[in-house]
Amino acid sequence: MPPEIAILGIYVSPLLPDLLLLSAAYWVLDTLLAHWGLYEQVWHPSLFRLSLFIVLYAALGLALFASRGMPS
Repeated sequence: MPPEIAILGIYVSPLLPDLLLLSAAYWVLDTLLAHWGLYEQVWHPSLFRLSLFIVLYAALGLALFASRGMPS
């Protein structure tokens, strides 16, 4: 994994594209869960949404890390 990515001369974290991809997927998932009425069943919807985003982001990071292999 490169230490940083240059976008228009600005160095950003290599996790930024992953974050943008996950944000789009999370938005779709959040819309579906709200449509199905899941948020009416949980105790604290905002905390549930934050926790869901963190779990998905960690899972994506682990999956990408495993697919890219261990750094040598």
